[in-house]
Amino acid sequence: MLSVDGLEAGYGRARVLFGVALEVEPGQLVCVMGRNGVGKTTLLNTIMGVLPATAGSVTFEGRDVTRLAPHERVRLGMGYVPQGHETFPQLTVLDNLLVTLEAAGRPRKAMDAALEVFPRLEPLLRRRAGFLSGGQQQQLAIARALVTRPKLLILDEPTEGIQPSIILEIEAAIEHLHADGLAVLLVEQYLDLALRLADRFVILDAGQVVHAGGPEDLRAEKVQRLLAV
Repeated sequence: MLSVDGLEAGYGRARVLFGVALEVEPGQLVCVMGRNGVGKTTLLNTIMGVLPATAGSVTFEGRDVTRLAPHERVRLGMGYVPQGHETFPQLTVLDNLLVTLEAAGRPRKAMDAALEVFPRLEPLLRRRAGFLSGGQQQQLAIARALVTRPKLLILDEPTEGIQPSIILEIEAAIEHLHADGLAVLLVEQYLDLALRLADRFVILDAGQVVHAGGPEDLRAEKVQRLLAV
């Protein structure tokens, strides 16, 4: 479904990614892990076209999307939830969803399906997003991505800075979506969560993939050293 090959990117003269390669098969949940500052967010931004690739390729469902704009990738079925609970704070929860729905050209029932995943948002539809808690904003951010009806959902640390009760709800939502066949590319720092959710993982260090495997490999001493702060 998603194939990243030899991907390189950076900011100005500072290169951050060095020949990164990874695969996400249909229905698979792949977790990207690594210490802070190793290039995880840069990788997702480059996969989505927010940051241009300087070398390598991104292929989605057999189509080279390396030079496509982010909104074109969304229309092809790539949904992205960046780090930081990004919403339109001055708009209501409902308007946040409707703006995304219209931009993606999806039917109204796509919004209803997203709200089924996060029922906590239903009584908050008339509330401005800026007045939501951090956990509620993150649920809204994920719901906005789901409104686009993605074939691949890309999440950048969706549990960061969230209260424990909401972390459990977000984990349950990701597990439910994955069980329903949605492919997921997830950046996550919590090892226990990765062990529960991931089919496969890749570990980045200094902008390169230094280890990959199944969840059983996450307990290896070598892998634990790569994830230690």
